[in-house]
Amino acid sequence: MICFREGSLPLPDVSNTSLGELVALSNSAFEGTQVLQNSEQCYPVPRNMTMKLTNEQISARVLYFGLFNGVGRTRTQSKMIVRGPSYSFAANISVEGCITSSMQGQYCNQTVELLSCGLSHNNSGNGSASGFFNQSMLSCRNNFETSCLGDEEMKIYTLEILRVAEFLTISAENVRLRPVNNSGNSSGIDLMCFVRYGAMPSATLHDFSGNLNKSPLVINSPKVGQWYISILALNLSKETGGSQSNVSKVCYSLELQELECPLGKAGPNCLSERYMLQTVLRKDSTPFESYFLPYGEKVMSDAANFLLEPLLSNYSFGGLDTWTYFILDIPHGAAGGNLHILLTSDRKLNYEIYVRNGGLPSLVNWDYYYVNKTSNSHGSMFFALYSSSEEKADFYILYVSEGTWNIALRNLNSTDGTSNRQTTMSVSLERCPKRCSYHGDCKSALDASGLTSYSFCACDRTHGGFDCSIEIVSHQGHIRQSIALIASNAAAVLPAFWALRQKAFAEWVIYTSSGISSGLYHACDVGTWCALSFGVLQFFDFWLSFLAVVSTFVYLTTIGEVYKRAIHTVVAILTALMAITKATRPSNVILVMAIGALALLVGWLIEFSTKYRSLSFSMDLCLNSLERRRIREWVNSLVKTIMKRFRWGFLLAGFIALAMAAISRDLENSQNYWIWHSVWHVTIYTSSFFFLCSKVITINSGNGRPTDANYQLTRQDSLSRG
Repeated sequence: MICFREGSLPLPDVSNTSLGELVALSNSAFEGTQVLQNSEQCYPVPRNMTMKLTNEQISARVLYFGLFNGVGRTRTQSKMIVRGPSYSFAANISVEGCITSSMQGQYCNQTVELLSCGLSHNNSGNGSASGFFNQSMLSCRNNFETSCLGDEEMKIYTLEILRVAEFLTISAENVRLRPVNNSGNSSGIDLMCFVRYGAMPSATLHDFSGNLNKSPLVINSPKVGQWYISILALNLSKETGGSQSNVSKVCYSLELQELECPLGKAGPNCLSERYMLQTVLRKDSTPFESYFLPYGEKVMSDAANFLLEPLLSNYSFGGLDTWTYFILDIPHGAAGGNLHILLTSDRKLNYEIYVRNGGLPSLVNWDYYYVNKTSNSHGSMFFALYSSSEEKADFYILYVSEGTWNIALRNLNSTDGTSNRQTTMSVSLERCPKRCSYHGDCKSALDASGLTSYSFCACDRTHGGFDCSIEIVSHQGHIRQSIALIASNAAAVLPAFWALRQKAFAEWVIYTSSGISSGLYHACDVGTWCALSFGVLQFFDFWLSFLAVVSTFVYLTTIGEVYKRAIHTVVAILTALMAITKATRPSNVILVMAIGALALLVGWLIEFSTKYRSLSFSMDLCLNSLERRRIREWVNSLVKTIMKRFRWGFLLAGFIALAMAAISRDLENSQNYWIWHSVWHVTIYTSSFFFLCSKVITINSGNGRPTDANYQLTRQDSLSRG
């Protein structure tokens, strides 16, 4: 599947939210919807895929997409789990943009006007109770002061917010009709305003909207970055009472006011404390791993956490609660890290935590929040809560986006005082959540562009999930599975014993080596003990298993040792090449069976050419009665020989065991691998034993060598005819 995410890397293993209802990927899936903003979307990948997204459907920021093969809680569990097939792919991505920033839109044909801004000061506190703090008011206007629009015409403006602001007010001043002598009423005109962060707004796709001719549009806590504003005039012809040809235009002056608090202040009326957190890199750690501490003299400790109470805001707006804000920056390239926030108190926590990217959080504007263990953003796929209690809040924001993050602490019931409370806070950027829960290793890698470092957990044999926190197999279950997978290879004793009893030493060596190598391989695979490297053990296991299957076919023929050694040599080379390239591919089973059947056919042809070459008859079109009688006798003799060559009960049992082996292999999956693969070991070796027993062997009293009984009968028939 392919997953998209803006600002950070996708992580579909976190929850089933992004994997719930997978719809086919096509351009129709993106039409009229804002699918790539603020969430992760995953789609199954077809064989061939072409899609196009316009700048109305994506924001002007980093867009990550990932290709995933085999997701789920057991994806990182163990090497013993059956792997899915591997895929190769080729991708071509092109990004087209407008040449100038003043021309935007899907076809770069929409003029965008940059608003000019100037700084003004408001010393009255903007209606605050005390008016003590100075507030900075940034006023912005359109360059020509007056803009005019016809009916259903649209004009687009852009504004870049550079610093954290409290609110943004958009208003239309001096709304009037032109020509001046027009008798229409401008109060009935709808001057619609559509606002969108980072992308072009429209009537169907926007973040905020309002009728500026009725009231100003107020955006609380706007995000830092580029904003686009479109103004659309409606109902103009209705109010002027004219036809479409003589409709006048409505003119207005667009004015924006952006309120910024002074340094160290934030919140309503700029009366709450705001702290900028400095980045402190961890020693001997992976890239971007760091923790954050406030600037200022109040922090005396060099530890990764800091005492919270001395930093809290004292002012209570309305006497209910106070807010304290902390700001930190996630640098470019660190989108594959995890933001860890930890609060620990000596008594019940009296704080609510709200986190937002790009703007100040509040009760209505937030990306993630924590109130208590039962009320938090746990439904979000990128919010992970750990070991929290009444005295502790511990959570991660997974694969945190680049940019400015704001953390707000809401102190409830502040009238009780905080002088006798001890609460420590820790904010850090970590590579793997909870150090992979101490059940795996944290690995680091770079994305395909080489610009972003991300981390992931390689879990041990008994745990899975993105953070190795899911116990897939208990300790007792792991022991039970290990014993089953290793001990089931003892079934190789059956064909090895029979081969040794019949003095088939080559087959005995192959079966014995196959059972031992398979046991050693699975002992390493389940994490018990590795005699050699995993790759070497895997090669020997598959190679000797392939060779044992083909040797069973060769054993069913009655040919000389010279021919057997030649066939074994060729087969050993072929199976070694199969095992060293892609040993685990499912097609190897079919290839091995085909090679075994071919070896059996070659052996029978060699046997036929040596035992029955004395048979000759005329190939004339008119056969005399004597020749026809000889052919009938030869055919009858051949049928009797085949019937006497095998013990058909053992042969039938061999095919039944082989069918059971095929069924058990088909039933293997990540949950029942251990039991069905153990059954596979037992049935495949048992089928080889039955096939070996199905061949009739007698001892020639003349020289004491093991000889095929049917060969004796055939030879006696030839002598009697002679």
